[in-house]
Amino acid sequence: MSHGGKLLIDQLAAHSIQRIFEVPGESFLAALDGLYDTPAIETIICRHEGGAALMAEATGKLTGQPGIAFVTRGPGVVNAVAGAYVAQQDATPMILFVGLPTTPLEERAPFQEIDICALFSGIAKWSAVIREADRIPEYVARAFRVALAGRPGPVVIGLPENILSAKSAAPVLAPAVLTGAAPSQRDMSDLAQRLGEAERPLLIVGGPGWSPDIARAVQDFAAAFDLPVAAAFRCQDYIDNRHASYVGHLGFTTDRALKAGLAAADLVIALGAEVADIATDSYALLGGPRQTFVQIHPEPNAILGYRDAGLAIVATTEAFAGALADFAPNLQGAAERPWQHYRSDLRAAYEASLVPCDTPGAVRLAGVVQTVSALLPENGFVTNGAGNYSQWVHRYFQFKGYRTGLAPTSGSMGYGLPAAIAAKLAHRQAPVVCFAGDGCFAMTFNELGTAVQYGLPMVILIANNGMYGTIRMHQERNFPGRPNGTTLVNPDFAALARAHGAEGVTVTRGEDFEAVLQQGLAADRPFLIDLRLDPEAITPTETLSGIRLAASAK
Repeated sequence: MSHGGKLLIDQLAAHSIQRIFEVPGESFLAALDGLYDTPAIETIICRHEGGAALMAEATGKLTGQPGIAFVTRGPGVVNAVAGAYVAQQDATPMILFVGLPTTPLEERAPFQEIDICALFSGIAKWSAVIREADRIPEYVARAFRVALAGRPGPVVIGLPENILSAKSAAPVLAPAVLTGAAPSQRDMSDLAQRLGEAERPLLIVGGPGWSPDIARAVQDFAAAFDLPVAAAFRCQDYIDNRHASYVGHLGFTTDRALKAGLAAADLVIALGAEVADIATDSYALLGGPRQTFVQIHPEPNAILGYRDAGLAIVATTEAFAGALADFAPNLQGAAERPWQHYRSDLRAAYEASLVPCDTPGAVRLAGVVQTVSALLPENGFVTNGAGNYSQWVHRYFQFKGYRTGLAPTSGSMGYGLPAAIAAKLAHRQAPVVCFAGDGCFAMTFNELGTAVQYGLPMVILIANNGMYGTIRMHQERNFPGRPNGTTLVNPDFAALARAHGAEGVTVTRGEDFEAVLQQGLAADRPFLIDLRLDPEAITPTETLSGIRLAASAK
């Protein structure tokens, strides 16, 4: 007979969990003890609960299975909310286990007591507290089902200390087999008819439930019908950006031609994608009088985004991709698709957008990103958090394969480094490059210690312009010439990396970057490159002073 902590870990092992991320707490000592005798599950010790939760979320993205994090009660679980929020926004399966005070002290104001169900209301798909050791397998098995079913997302399970320490003879439960919804024959016929009548169809890819095989099937489908394909916000890796059907990314850096193309589309097909305000100029580009919106999603009523679909097909991306084998729109045998020029014009505009604009500074971020894009092999990973620096990544990096990019649709700063750690742990032989702004990196830089502790070579690029650039940009648009609260005094990031046991280099000239990047990709430990940027270069196409002058003239 084992204690509840070991029973919990055995249940995780039955679900093929390979690693958990944690910041230790006395409230779940029995779970840590259970991990001691379970070498099949690697324990990753993190520096902050927010970092642990973000690593678990990124693991869920990478594997399609719930990423697992353990945190303690009170301030520990509050710190972890950020990761659960990313999982909720990005439809990522994740389970957060929270150590709690013993049940006899429940609602008697014990040290660090917190109501986790209230805390995660509106964020978690399901929150619960286990109050009987014999029910641990039941709760954990259900947590996996809920995290994965329909629109995936985070689940939070409370673990009172005495329940984990209690003895139990309860058996470990086998994982459930989940079968998602599939499109009906009528769904596919209706879609085929709509496509056959369309003149300017646009396919938007994104959302949950993808795999490399699904991405290839959708890419082949697009090629067969000469369809233009746009990526939803921060889903650029869902299709090879070099493919003739790829026409760009619907995000902060959307090309004007693609915006016009979306507004002009008479048939928009969102395959898994949750198309929201960032991708659509606050929905102004959708809903035209001659436009039909088709939503293909495992749980359309749960999406975060545009919901006014003329045709909603309840289906997983996998099931829909399988149904494409027999998909046959009526195109009257035309050798040339009616939308051929629409697709080719959008593709040409995308390729033109890859030519960098002339921006100020000795180090130009466009050149940095294009160098990384050229040198990183196809199995390499790129991660980033949030901030204006990411606009260069989304505009100039060409993703070559599914799930080689990790970024938060929630716009969560600090995401890049924890995600890079998760990627390197899951793919030890693949190179990983993390992009971060100076403010973004400062939010989770303590996880450098985690990367060093586990011997994880990666390149970390700091876009250092000495300010919270996104907010400064908005200040100049709205209150020109009156910046306040956005200037940063930064440490020597290269020295900071070296203090952690990583390598660090400062780059002040663009011509030096390629050689330093090559050095970083060959390093046997984390390699940080501090890029000293001109604050004037605030977006890929604008300068701070230009924004200020335009705003002042209004």
